[in-house]
Amino acid sequence: MNAELKDFIGALIGTKVKNCVPVSGGDISRAYVLHTDSDRVFCKLNSSSAAKSMFEAEVDGLKAIDQTKTVKTPLVYSVNALEKGACLLMEYVASKNPEVKDLEKFGVQLAAMHQVGSNFYGWENPNFIGNLPQSNQKHDDWISFYIKERLGPQFQTAINRRLLATKDVPNADKLQSVISAYCTDVRPSMLHGDLWSGNYLIAENGEPYLIDPAVYFGHSEMDLSMSRLFGGFGSSFYASYFEINPSQQGESNRMAIYQLYYLLVHLNLFGKSYYKSVKKILQVHF
Repeated sequence: MNAELKDFIGALIGTKVKNCVPVSGGDISRAYVLHTDSDRVFCKLNSSSAAKSMFEAEVDGLKAIDQTKTVKTPLVYSVNALEKGACLLMEYVASKNPEVKDLEKFGVQLAAMHQVGSNFYGWENPNFIGNLPQSNQKHDDWISFYIKERLGPQFQTAINRRLLATKDVPNADKLQSVISAYCTDVRPSMLHGDLWSGNYLIAENGEPYLIDPAVYFGHSEMDLSMSRLFGGFGSSFYASYFEINPSQQGESNRMAIYQLYYLLVHLNLFGKSYYKSVKKILQVHF
């Protein structure tokens, strides 16, 4: 971060930025902890033309989760346009390695968040997953929403980018028949939308926090499926979650169907290394 940008951000927060320390973990934006005389501030920077819209959607999601009074989110200070891109300033939450009791608490809180419902699937506005647009048009039917707002756009992006061939993609009738067989009696739940291990943290006092959401109302198993895609959150998390929201029959089959969305997102974000994982689900289930 150059001196001019540090001065600009210092003016925004009303104090001089003495030091900035890069933070690892994000793939889409650069992140820093900014040190002032009396505080630390978390800063995200992105230089893309969509950066301000991405950060505004992130803020919308953080505030929506906070309003559920279930899982905490960092306090947002501001989103600001830059000469190139934008910056997001928010509370810095110092974190620690999760303990069993912390993950148990997180499981209980996420289950409570998933009990916040709606009379539709989707969200009031489109948002982003990574830097990919995520359509959230409202549907009365979960299967219609999942095919048209989730799988369909990612399949088309992958075809456009020559990451999938048209022949790789099941037709609409096949998608409908397979997903209908697996996904029954789904009610809309408030979702984080991109719940991998990098998008939650445990504060030093043991309090769970959610970050980087891609919120909408959908099937609660979407969050669980994403949480398990790259190793899972630990048995204590799932045990405490399922004490509140019991596991439903057929969850293991739906997990693959729902992980398909996130693998398509990773294919479109990071390229061909995810092709085999996408292809395997398509071959086994479709």
